[in-house]
Amino acid sequence: MPLMLTKITVVLFALVLLLLGILLILVPWVNLSGVGDWGDNYLLALVVENTGLPIVKTIVASAWFRGAVTGLGVFNILLAFWEIANFRKSVEMLEGTGT
Repeated sequence: MPLMLTKITVVLFALVLLLLGILLILVPWVNLSGVGDWGDNYLLALVVENTGLPIVKTIVASAWFRGAVTGLGVFNILLAFWEIANFRKSVEMLEGTGT
């Protein structure tokens, strides 16, 4: 793989991690217009209706579950910063020249 393509791959991977982390931090807590609250959406209602398990909605709407999703977002952001800090090492490993 050409060196420039490898560098772009690492940058895009870090960018995806960063954006996914921001999304996972914000979405559980923000009421999106048109979509509704985190615990009151069409997909969740469909899952509850098809499985017959109303506890799923209770669990997903709980603050504990929202906090766990937010924790995954923080983890993604930390991974993005780790990728940025170790950019040269990541490029070398993708190129096959690293140890």
